[in-house]
Amino acid sequence: MAEASTPKLGEEAEATPCPSVLQLEELLRAGRASCSRVDEVWPNLFIGDAMDSMQKQDLRRPKIHGAVQVPPYQPPTLASLQRLLWVRRTATMTHINEVWPNLFLGDAYAARDKSRLIQLGITHVVNVAAGKFQVDTGAKFYRGTPLEYYGIEADDNPFFDLSVYFLPVARYIREALNSPRSRVLVHCAMGVSRSATVVLAFLMICENMTLVDAIQTVQTHRDICPNSGFLRQLQVLDNRLRRESGQL
Repeated sequence: MAEASTPKLGEEAEATPCPSVLQLEELLRAGRASCSRVDEVWPNLFIGDAMDSMQKQDLRRPKIHGAVQVPPYQPPTLASLQRLLWVRRTATMTHINEVWPNLFLGDAYAARDKSRLIQLGITHVVNVAAGKFQVDTGAKFYRGTPLEYYGIEADDNPFFDLSVYFLPVARYIREALNSPRSRVLVHCAMGVSRSATVVLAFLMICENMTLVDAIQTVQTHRDICPNSGFLRQLQVLDNRLRRESGQL
């Protein structure tokens, strides 16, 4: 059998001229075969396009179908709300604090200081502790001033149904704040339970906040502590608003 002609060590092999770019392009055009999304070009070696890879079902990247799915809303428990109220306490608290643009939360001392209210530019006062044996101010108390008065006779009692006032008070505050240069004070005796509860309800109803968001917003400016009954009523409101918005 004739041996294959191979250059021996030390001998110079016959030089093979390198093909030009034009020759390579002509070769590629002349040898073009059918092309699919994936072809085997060497044993067990494939070349394919991106579309074929995207259609594989075993890709390790997460699948995205349309918009990002938002997890369903998880209503807070009473224990988690009480924990939030105690953990996120502000360093100081005065008689009156602005907790939302042009919306103030305060106590009875602030409500009775008419000169201070006028100095702050307060135009509307919402008393959530109205009545002869509570913070007995009323429209007569503010007569002769530019202050408008709205009173609710509510007890700081877990069994008192404050929720019946959530919507009317929220509408009153919203209408007041819609007027140019208006500023609203919501108060009770201490400014931490009854008045805080209706302010939270306002933020939930009119500013589309969740109960947790509303608490955190107010707590940034003032310590609050609605009683357990009021927190449960706010939970009911939170669930209803979330259902209406499709989050539950």
